[in-house]
Amino acid sequence: MPEIDTRSGYCKTNSTFYSKRKPTPFPANDGLDVTTFISARAHHGTTAYIDASTGNRLTFADVWRAVESVSSALSDFGIRKGDVVLLLSPNSIFFPIVCLSVMSLGAIITTTNPLNTNREINKQISDSKPVLAFTTSELVPKLSDSNIPIVLIGSDTGTGKIGKIVNKLDEMMKTEPNRNRIKERVTQDDTATLLYSSGTTGASKGVISSHRNLIAMVQTVIGRFQLDDNQQTFLCTVPMFHIYGLVAFATGLIASGATVVILSKFEIHEMLSAIGRYGVTYLPLVPPILVALVNNASQIRSKYDLKTLKYVLSGGAPLSKELTEGFMEKYPGVTIMQGYGLTESTGIGASTDTVEESRRYGTAGKLSANMMGKIVDPDTGKVLPVNRTGELWLKGPTVMKGYFSNPEATASTLDSTGWLRTGDLCYIDEDGFIFVVDRLKELIKYKGYQVPPAELEALLLTHPEIDDCAVIPFPDKDVGQFPMAYVVRKNGSGLTEKGVMDFVSKQVAPYKRIRRVAFIGSVPKNPSGKILRKDLIQLATSKL
Repeated sequence: MPEIDTRSGYCKTNSTFYSKRKPTPFPANDGLDVTTFISARAHHGTTAYIDASTGNRLTFADVWRAVESVSSALSDFGIRKGDVVLLLSPNSIFFPIVCLSVMSLGAIITTTNPLNTNREINKQISDSKPVLAFTTSELVPKLSDSNIPIVLIGSDTGTGKIGKIVNKLDEMMKTEPNRNRIKERVTQDDTATLLYSSGTTGASKGVISSHRNLIAMVQTVIGRFQLDDNQQTFLCTVPMFHIYGLVAFATGLIASGATVVILSKFEIHEMLSAIGRYGVTYLPLVPPILVALVNNASQIRSKYDLKTLKYVLSGGAPLSKELTEGFMEKYPGVTIMQGYGLTESTGIGASTDTVEESRRYGTAGKLSANMMGKIVDPDTGKVLPVNRTGELWLKGPTVMKGYFSNPEATASTLDSTGWLRTGDLCYIDEDGFIFVVDRLKELIKYKGYQVPPAELEALLLTHPEIDDCAVIPFPDKDVGQFPMAYVVRKNGSGLTEKGVMDFVSKQVAPYKRIRRVAFIGSVPKNPSGKILRKDLIQLATSKL
């Protein structure tokens, strides 16, 4: 066994950092799907899901009965192993039932953001080729251009003649399971989910996660929160179509018997009321919400009952010293925990799990259980030791199988031995804490949503009066960053800033909108034609 430094986790012989967390065990049985794995775990829980606004509840018995019925109905409809099923829905207590049912058959779930436009959704449909879609009556129009059969979640008010509605989820949930149906063998290596991520480069790509990836994530989450010993209640504030929402809240946490309270849409008053109403102990957040909690602490504490709250989980961006200390001072009984992960690593990578760890200000945490890390110089490819900055590479049981039908993107992100290039510039200190310095990949992080500049640039170039353009992240204290465009107008064009913003906003989801425009004579590029975004970011922010 190579010699590993017990303090940093670094091994000189192979230049690898090893996790200092207690390793989590994995099931040896290869013929196992994630749904069966979750349902077979023993626990003492009774209520699995609660709808925060209506108070409707599903017990564990309700959930597994529904999953059995829905998977049987799907099987009767002809859904088979390897088929892709699209789920387009806001957060709801039925979201997990659809996911668990589809995955139990060895079929593949793909989710999409309800805020996406028809154009963006159609792009994902033509890439992933789903054979069936689950959606709500309000969202049926977003599937109007496709010919996919639809199962309705909830009531069918207002769908009119749009869409090919073939069934309703509540009808499926009442189906008597067909005991004689033949179950196809699903292995841990089979694909379970196909979630679209901007990835470490450019346009949106389907990330293939296997049942093994999901099982490993579930084990990591349960180990991290030490959930086997006591009853906890989580408030699901994050979108379930996103890797963290899907695997942690929609599926993983119920393996431990925890209760998940679900907000159908995020609203700060709803969130704070739900904590007292349902006795929430864990609250996941993105940093901008944490800022709001600190800035309005006295009104919040006088108006809402937060006494059950024990932990706040933050993800999306590292927290500053001021924010962490401000929160600890104003909410003294609550511990802040942080997480770092990518869709490509099934949401797992690093975390801070205690008050002491969270006091390492600005850290993304220590490597998660069973995870290995390397710091690689992006220019020379040289592997670096402790306290040196380079690109973080990760390897472990949650790392994706690859991008869906995109071998080029897979090869540029995963190396032949299974190391995932994260696209983040980091260093790991002498105690094994990871610090994210910058993003090699150029994604704009708007309120935790990822916006790839390349997608907006391609769209802008379709405007008849635009010659060239570049999109950059512009820093903003409320949303983190928003997209700003530098635009080169064609000769004689009278295009205005508002004209550019309106052109984009009609065609993209609200979080991708351009919110600032500057006109420029030419876009700075390097000899190989790559946009020099760093120069433009400097230009934009030098005036602040």
